[in-house]
Amino acid sequence: MADDPVLLITGASTGIGAATARHAAEAGYRLVLSARSEEKLTALAEELGGSDRAIAVPCDVTEWADQEALVGQALETFGRIDVAFANAGFGGPRGFTEGTPEEWKAMVLTNVYGAALTIRATHDALVETKGHLLLTSSLAGRRALPGSLYSATKFAVTAMGEAARLDFNDTGVRVTLIEPGMVDTPFFENLEFEDPLQPEDIARAVLFAVSQPAYVDVNEILVRPTSQPH
Repeated sequence: MADDPVLLITGASTGIGAATARHAAEAGYRLVLSARSEEKLTALAEELGGSDRAIAVPCDVTEWADQEALVGQALETFGRIDVAFANAGFGGPRGFTEGTPEEWKAMVLTNVYGAALTIRATHDALVETKGHLLLTSSLAGRRALPGSLYSATKFAVTAMGEAARLDFNDTGVRVTLIEPGMVDTPFFENLEFEDPLQPEDIARAVLFAVSQPAYVDVNEILVRPTSQPH
């Protein structure tokens, strides 16, 4: 339907982003799917109904021009953005002597600067629809991990969520931080215990937040596996 709500997702090609896209499609959303992997994005868009229901827009979230183009394509195709999910991000090995400075720079730019650019790019469209902004933080954005620059980037995203909520106050736009514990996705190479969360578990949390009445703003959802000790 031409008036069905529109959900834009960064980091949509795998894991939490792809699972959220599938759940949102079942709930009646039209999808704007973004990531750097064009092949996976295109396959997912076709799976979810093709150009009438889902479009694939390759985007490097650290590039402002890409983010502007992403939002422009969303508005040109569907005419609105009701929900924006700033989900793109990646991690690295723990320890301040691990990884490379280049990997650190890319992680900070993607996880922090990229999320901020998504907020900036979708701001006016969300105000227009009195929409909903979601950001993927992490349990690691609530509890520092030893030697983890990734954890520091997610603390920044946690602060960004509250800063955005305050900035959007009185516009009707809602803001939700999604804070997963250990999830069985390509993000984690080595799972530390049995029965981790699945991407679909986080997708249900996203849909729970966006399905609330307009006067209800679920600001944070922290989801751990039952077996996760900390």
